[in-house]
Amino acid sequence: MARIDAFFKLMAEQKASDLHLSTSNPPMLRINGDLIRVDYPPLTNDELQSMVYEIAPEMKIKVFEETGDVDFGYEIPGVARYRANFLNQKYGIAAVFRLIPSKILTCDDLGLPPVLKRFPLLKKGLVLVTGPTGSGKSTTLAAMIDYANIHRQDHIITVEDPIEFVHKSQQSLVNHREVGVHTKSFAAALRGALREDPDIILVGEMRDLETIELALTAAATGHLVFGTLHTSSAAKTVDRVIDVFPTSQQNQVRATLAESLKGVVAQNLFRRIDKPGRVAALEILVFDSAIANLVREGKTHQIPGMIQVGKKKGNQPLDDAIMDHLRGLRISPEEAYEKANDKKKFRPFLTQPPDDFED
Repeated sequence: MARIDAFFKLMAEQKASDLHLSTSNPPMLRINGDLIRVDYPPLTNDELQSMVYEIAPEMKIKVFEETGDVDFGYEIPGVARYRANFLNQKYGIAAVFRLIPSKILTCDDLGLPPVLKRFPLLKKGLVLVTGPTGSGKSTTLAAMIDYANIHRQDHIITVEDPIEFVHKSQQSLVNHREVGVHTKSFAAALRGALREDPDIILVGEMRDLETIELALTAAATGHLVFGTLHTSSAAKTVDRVIDVFPTSQQNQVRATLAESLKGVVAQNLFRRIDKPGRVAALEILVFDSAIANLVREGKTHQIPGMIQVGKKKGNQPLDDAIMDHLRGLRISPEEAYEKANDKKKFRPFLTQPPDDFED
């Protein structure tokens, strides 16, 4: 048993999502969004380096010592997986570990809208799950991949850095590939995937032009592609994909995106006030011919209005999801107001409305 496993055991006992280890500081746990210090002496650089190097693959240690940053996955069989990140900082080494539960929560477990069960059954196209870091994107994607795994007889390839949720093949065959271990890059894995008879491809992060371009190509050539971006809304997601391309290519990209994009899920996490934990509020955009035309014509600023009037098709404005949680007494009025798009709707719920001019 590695020495650091005692901290992972503490994470499980405290229901923490993250473990922070930093030279000259005591260990800290993120519990329901807050960082809480552990009653433990501050860690020295040598002590911490020895502790984290014990669980790191040799090749990852080499990358870290060359670059000052590295990501990898660590698993305690039968307990959980962890996404690990090492970094150098002013006082020495630091490390952050994100808990990835061994049990994959289903769409029903998470209380996701029914439309999210339709996306995994599509034969082709691009589905994007977006939101800030730590907003639960990986959990939502895992639920949709799990639904496909149960209800389809197909080949699913996931490309991640590192591998997070591990899916056991059920009705489908699932192959997991980790960037830096099983493939050189997201782009290299996507190029290879097109020769590996996939039906569904999960791209853990669409971070550069080449990866986005290959994901669009795969979606346009008869594959169902799931991917993530760090954007805050459906409209901004569409703009982000288009803007990553040179101006000379953007008209063609709009046409390809209009044809290939099938759905966008933009989500944010809120701290629960009814019980410990957090809950997600989702904005959902289901592509149809009208929205495709807006994308093709460069009128993405009209997308929020289309989401509002297209609820029968499965569209869901973010503010509606926030209001549902607020009326259900699951989240605080203050956080609802802070994260809402149209703050005027939420001011009446505040006991002390801020004296601002945002609305």
